[in-house]
Amino acid sequence: MTTVKTKTLAGDGQAPAVSVLRTSPMRSARTRRLGLTVLGWAIACLIFFPIFWMVLTGFKTESAAIADPSLIFSPTLESYIEVQARADYFKFALNSVVVAFGSTLAALLIAIPAAYSMAFLPTKRTKGTLLWMLSTKMLPPVGVLVPIYLLFRDFGLLDTRTGLVIVYTLMNLPIVVWMLYTFFKDLPKDILEAGRMDGASTLQEVMFLLLPLTLPGIASTGLLSVILSWNEAFWSLNLTSSNAAPLTAYIASFSSPEGLFWAKLSAASTMAIAPILVFGWLTQKQMVRGLTFGAVK
Repeated sequence: MTTVKTKTLAGDGQAPAVSVLRTSPMRSARTRRLGLTVLGWAIACLIFFPIFWMVLTGFKTESAAIADPSLIFSPTLESYIEVQARADYFKFALNSVVVAFGSTLAALLIAIPAAYSMAFLPTKRTKGTLLWMLSTKMLPPVGVLVPIYLLFRDFGLLDTRTGLVIVYTLMNLPIVVWMLYTFFKDLPKDILEAGRMDGASTLQEVMFLLLPLTLPGIASTGLLSVILSWNEAFWSLNLTSSNAAPLTAYIASFSSPEGLFWAKLSAASTMAIAPILVFGWLTQKQMVRGLTFGAVK
């Protein structure tokens, strides 16, 4: 709705001189929401387009993938059939599932007690320890590749799922501890103190009070750790060869000295990201709920 206000000059019988148009706050808010919605969809389409293009390229032949960039073509499953014939997709997928969920479980088992002690039993070194843990994520992985490779070789962990679980656990541990520390910090201490007054031990306090109350935050942390582990490529390419290679190594196998096979590479990439995309879509509500846990009180 638009309100029109008219001012008249002094004296009788004179015509209106000034007209002022004012837009109602409701219309302004509606326009702003519409603009933000359009902007959000534009950004989402821009981010999603490379994935869309990759999926389309996987249904092309190699010649069409290189010479025909149009969206109109005759789809074929040739690339998917050749990709599956070249390597056992399900073997790589099973390795990814075992390593991603195994490392997430191990990281949570270590991070929950660590975050509990830092949140509820802090010392003067707690903040420094948290910052030091986070600073390890700034170290380029290639800087520690040689010592880790030699250790894994000596302990027989090269090309094993156990070795990848250990590396991925250590890789994600700083982020997992930081997130859980934030969630635990938002929990009122009075609840835990009430449990202690009722005679609850530390283990009972964690199991029956802390974990149920912060379950959304723990779930979102676990989901993020799974996604990070699933997408990790550097360590899988350098510490595995065939037995424990996950899907990231499966994708890299379609790059050869002869060049890149775009259609096959796109088909392999689509098959590799499809499980984690479906997993993320099914758990998006839990992730958003967990990431916003404690934001509104």
